[in-house]
Amino acid sequence: MIPSQNIAIIGAGLAGCECAFALARAGIAVTVFEMKPGRFSPAHSLPDCAELVCSNSFRSNELESAVGLLKQEMRTLGSVCMAVAEQFRVPAGKSLAVDRVLYAQEMTRRMEAEPLITLVREEITHLDATLCPALAGFDTIVLAAGPMVSEPLANALQTYTGKDSLYFYDAIAPVVDGESIDLSVAFWGGRYEPDQHDYLNCPMNYDEYMQFYEALLGAEKVVAKNFEQEKHFEGCMPIEALAERGPKTLVFGSLKPVGFTDPRTGQRPYALLQLRAENANKTMFNLVGCQTKLTYAEQGRVFRMVPGLEKAEFVRFGSMHRNTFVNAPQVLSSDLSLKDAPHIFLAGQITGVEGYVESAACGLWLGLSLAARQAGTPLELPPVETALGALLGHLRLPQKRFQPSNVQFGLMPELGVRAKKAERKPLYAQRAMQAFADYWSF
Repeated sequence: MIPSQNIAIIGAGLAGCECAFALARAGIAVTVFEMKPGRFSPAHSLPDCAELVCSNSFRSNELESAVGLLKQEMRTLGSVCMAVAEQFRVPAGKSLAVDRVLYAQEMTRRMEAEPLITLVREEITHLDATLCPALAGFDTIVLAAGPMVSEPLANALQTYTGKDSLYFYDAIAPVVDGESIDLSVAFWGGRYEPDQHDYLNCPMNYDEYMQFYEALLGAEKVVAKNFEQEKHFEGCMPIEALAERGPKTLVFGSLKPVGFTDPRTGQRPYALLQLRAENANKTMFNLVGCQTKLTYAEQGRVFRMVPGLEKAEFVRFGSMHRNTFVNAPQVLSSDLSLKDAPHIFLAGQITGVEGYVESAACGLWLGLSLAARQAGTPLELPPVETALGALLGHLRLPQKRFQPSNVQFGLMPELGVRAKKAERKPLYAQRAMQAFADYWSF
């Protein structure tokens, strides 16, 4: 048994949970502080750990996608988040999506059942033990509070970074009641897979789309606070912000109709809005690509203009919140510790990784790294040719304007061989799988 080490983790989100479980598997006791249910962030509503707030999807499961590779690497490393996701997955085609309520409940149950994990429901507002008695006696602190870290804790972090926190705005898509969808208009099917029953699709002809588009442009939006400058993450732009780029932006983006045939007309629609099941019973559906900062009243008005959603009942309206992250290349060491406070480590989206999977992967690697360090056998960083290595490498690469990033093949070194566009992803994937197998075989 490895001797215990006094480790505190602040935040029981995906990153915090993965970090805690990795340490517990190594025989290291850890205390996890979670402010819910005493206090909720603007986007959270459940008291459970690992709550998924933006969508219920962990994105593609295909190994020829960077995120699919990352999930596979995480499974090899013993990811609890991936194991629970498989347990409560809901149909989503080639993607991995889950029933978010059951997922969070099971993650909480496992956290509470693990004897080496102590879950404390208490808000932490300082990182200095002299100002926060709850942290007294801990040798190592892991800040995994997530991108919606509370203002007091963000201010406490700034005292160590010596720099202003960066931030961007993240928007959440609405969810509607399945029984309120008009199935005489909406139809089941996946892109190029008409027999698939994982997605509902609402087709629009040109006139219907243009009416929706004009309404989207003119709809009232929630105004940011006067001290906040809006900086959207490109991968999660509000649908109305994308619409402002031109009438065809959505048609070639989140509302593209390619690969679909409207059963009513036998023709391809001009635009198409997909609905992804939120739970296994398919009683709730997420409006894919419709993350928004419209007011609740306007969301109801505008999205009910989509054919099939005229009588839609909203289970949850979309919303917008500020996500905080640090300038990782400037303030973090390669082991994710603060350069000016090496006993404090960061994990998850606050480091500058973006996405559920990426956040969990970051926490998982940190837990494994801390456990290896305690055992006296430091863990080397994964090769940058792997998905995890490329993601962590993004946090070390100096940039003029550091921005959060999802895992992607563009973060990996170039292939070094000439290849057609269609051949590149399989080649990146093959190289990554071999590099990871070599890395983890030692």
